Amino acid sequence: MTTTTTTANTPRASEAPLLELDTVSCEYKLGGGGRFRAVSDVSLQLGHSEVLGLVGESGCGKSTLAKLICGLEKTAGGTITFESHPVKPLGLARRPKNLLGVQMVFQNPYASLNPRRRIRDQLTDALALDPKHNWTVETLLEAVDLPADAAQRFSHSFSGGQRQRIAIARALAAGPKVLVGDEPIASLDAFLQARIARMMRDLAIDSGASMIFISHDLAVVREIADRVAVMEAGKIVEVGSTEQIWDAPQHPYTKKLLAAIPKVDGKGIIPG
Repeated sequence: MTTTTTTANTPRASEAPLLELDTVSCEYKLGGGGRFRAVSDVSLQLGHSEVLGLVGESGCGKSTLAKLICGLEKTAGGTITFESHPVKPLGLARRPKNLLGVQMVFQNPYASLNPRRRIRDQLTDALALDPKHNWTVETLLEAVDLPADAAQRFSHSFSGGQRQRIAIARALAAGPKVLVGDEPIASLDAFLQARIARMMRDLAIDSGASMIFISHDLAVVREIADRVAVMEAGKIVEVGSTEQIWDAPQHPYTKKLLAAIPKVDGKGIIPG
């Protein structure tokens, strides 16, 4: 039986969590009538203006959990609430207005943009979702370090790192209160990973949002996260402040992850 080690499982106790998962599970049907439980009894909270890192090896259920949070998968048990409203799977229904406050940046920057539409059109569609109109196409591109003329181009003319920055801009355009990054740096060159991660954090916090940053790279997560949740085989095995997870890990799996990080500068921090 897997137990969860908790050192700081909740955000500030003085306020209600922005996002809350209570014993959430997800199952998939297997050939031959069996079932595979990808996520098992996960409980987590995300506070206001907080960055939560979710780490674990590939295949442990991180991406499935991200889809559950965004309403892209159906739960097999438990509840997910965003601003005290239940998050329900979208199915064929139109996305509920309250769920527009949760936006996702996917892993693959080459598949996340429409190749037949100009970048301006894709950002304009996202801007229409935010009644406060906090951004313009020009300010979004500037925020992600792209020139204004990028708006007139199509996605095929950009590198992978540039496409991912456009995907971040599109997510921010909708005025999210929660930004979910599902391995958003995994397909990028190593020298870009820390830069894009820091950019996502800064833009999310500066715009008043919280962020869940999913990665198998604990060294990058250490740079940007306030708290860290460690996932193994569909379960959250440890949650704590980033400092606590790094300096005093409790669960054997967390210790294993930390031990596997290359000690580039003696601390496992990626320079740059």
